[in-house]
Amino acid sequence: MHVVVVGCGRVGSELTGLLERNGHTVAVVDKRKNAFRRLPTCFAGSRVVGFGFDRDTLTEAGIGDAGALAAVTSGDNSNIMSARVARETFLVERVVARIYDPRRAAIYQRLGIPTVATVSWTTDQVFRRLLPGAHEADWTDSTGQVSLIERDLPAGWPGRSLDPLTDPGRFTLAMITRLGVARVAEPGMVGQAGDVLHLMVGAAALDELTFRLEHPTEQH
Repeated sequence: MHVVVVGCGRVGSELTGLLERNGHTVAVVDKRKNAFRRLPTCFAGSRVVGFGFDRDTLTEAGIGDAGALAAVTSGDNSNIMSARVARETFLVERVVARIYDPRRAAIYQRLGIPTVATVSWTTDQVFRRLLPGAHEADWTDSTGQVSLIERDLPAGWPGRSLDPLTDPGRFTLAMITRLGVARVAEPGMVGQAGDVLHLMVGAAALDELTFRLEHPTEQH
């Protein structure tokens, strides 16, 4: 998959290396040409000088073929503008924006743009939001039998009952983060765009849960 990374600071350069090591092509955008010196010496992708919210710049970075975009500059406004242009103009399904002010996160969640606040920031968090299938579990117990996973609500689930994501004894939708507020899951809840799902799953049922997440129209 082709990924556009806007911002080549510490996080952007680390994220770029992580994406390439996982077999993805990457284009990095930064307004400062000398920022690219942070990139790994083996970086094989493209470097584009410009602003990440500029359509011509994003086009040069291959946004038309991109499956994901991460906006990780040092400016909240720039990041959210880049994410919105990618989502709304170029219809990129997976976008994530780095946000310094966590109080603004709920606003961006309403726009359907996943955000990661600096207070809880890691490169790995962005990577998991861009590529939710790349890390099977966020936590696994010492026996390896039960895992906790966090997933953005996949396309196709908004407006649908989330009940199929609970199968007693195998997996359970335990909690939903909606508009930045966590709430315990209840029977009959309906998915909304921007929801973050928190699920407990047994090791033997992980493939089945993944299938259900990816195929909402096949759930009854």
